Amino acid sequence: MGTDVEAWCPDETAGQELRRWFECVEQVCSRFRDDSELSRLNRSTGRVVELSETLAEVIGAADRARGLTGGLVDIGVGAGVADWGYDRTFELVTSLDRAPSRSPAPEWSLDSRTLTRSPGTLVDLGGIAKGWACDQAVEKGMATVVSAGGDIRSIDSRTTVPILDPWGAVAARIALGSGGLATSSIARRRWLVGTREVSHLIDPRTMAPAQTPILCASVVAPSAVEAEIGAKAVLMHGENGLAWAAEAAWIDSAVVIWHDGSVYATPGTVLAA
Repeated sequence: MGTDVEAWCPDETAGQELRRWFECVEQVCSRFRDDSELSRLNRSTGRVVELSETLAEVIGAADRARGLTGGLVDIGVGAGVADWGYDRTFELVTSLDRAPSRSPAPEWSLDSRTLTRSPGTLVDLGGIAKGWACDQAVEKGMATVVSAGGDIRSIDSRTTVPILDPWGAVAARIALGSGGLATSSIARRRWLVGTREVSHLIDPRTMAPAQTPILCASVVAPSAVEAEIGAKAVLMHGENGLAWAAEAAWIDSAVVIWHDGSVYATPGTVLAA
């Protein structure tokens, strides 16, 4: 998944089960493994594809994400991600001389385990797969807390999460307890396209890297996948991100770090000492 996974497991057996679980999810959902189900899906030229149960569940979560965010969080932006240069693991990404031509807007639908998509629509599951995997690991009893690259799911009332700013300092501490938390950022994973510095976050409205005054957005929600969805949407909404999060009934709270380092939060955000 291109990230580290940390977990607090009840015993070694559960820890081994969790390792197998994340390996299974990566084998299905990674776009960086040529033999993954997702890579085979993206290589396929068929408009209609039958999915495994696991991939169908993750894409089902992504379908809900699209609905919750009015289309702002869309896994169909894979072509845009690749065209702008992030077509391999990040350490191998190189600068591009010029911006690519616009990728086609994503069009896809899911009916049970049947995915239908337009030509040129590629799937990038990104953080949704990580958040979903964390949720499943906790709900299946493999761990009490799981963090996959900052997507966190906890059932431990004592869980507190530090939110780091792009410069490594603690910007806030969130009293998470039982729930999910995720952080999305445009401050890391950046490279040059022509003279413009870009990030991996593709806006489905433009199929180009998102332009937002927010460097990092962290969201608390009942699950890690919902928190991941919310964090990306807050970034996409930009200066209206916190207002949008405050109105979203499925989001508990949100914290953003502005481009000048200022830290803001939605009303009622529970901070730890």
